[in-house]
Parts: sequence; C-alpha cells; structure tokens
Amino acid sequence: MAKDLRVTLLKDFYGKILTQKQLSFLEYYYDDDLSLAEIAENEGITRQGVRDAIKRAESQLFEIEDKLQLVRKLDEIKAGCKEISNYAKEISEHNMRCAISKEISDLTVKIRAIANELSE
Repeated sequence: MAKDLRVTLLKDFYGKILTQKQLSFLEYYYDDDLSLAEIAENEGITRQGVRDAIKRAESQLFEIEDKLQLVRKLDEIKAGCKEISNYAKEISEHNMRCAISKEISDLTVKIRAIANELSE
C-alpha cells in the first residue's frame, strides 16, 4: 500500500473527527512508519483488518476535505503570501534603483516579513 503523504496533513487538520483506533492506526502507519504487519501484531488483529481501517480513515479524511476545503484554502493562502512577498521584493528593488523612498523600502520589508510569517 503506497503512502500518500497528503494524509498526514489531512490527519493534522481533521484527525479529531476519526475514532481513536483509526487515528492510532494512521499515526502508526504514517508517523511511526510501521508496516501493516507490525501494526497488526501490536494490535492483535489481522493485517487485512489494519489495512481496511487505514483505508476507511483515509477515505473519511479525503471526504471531509472535499466538503470543508481547509487544506486547499491553506495552500492557496500560502501561495498568495509567497506572491505578495515576491511583489514586495520587486517594489523594493525598483525603489532601490530609483532611490524613491526609505519609507517604501521599510514598508516592503515589513510586508515581506508578514507574508513569510503567514505562509509558515
């Protein structure tokens, strides 16, 4: 079963909606990098049982994201912040070439700092 790294992000956003068992299985599989067989042995169930539980949990996470779109919105915010930062850099560089204003230079530094902070 190939690991979808996006599940880790979805788990961070929506993990509390899952059952404790589903969340535990996802954490074992994605965070602790245990195999299905290792999880099955630790939990006293079959490998197929672990696989089915993980697949159901993943499916629920993707379904929740389809409805709420929080991860997609976060990605858009990060992309927007990067774009804002790039524009502020361009303004600052233009300002430096034309020696227009120290205030513009100072403000573009602040804009870039805020944009970078928000995108983290």
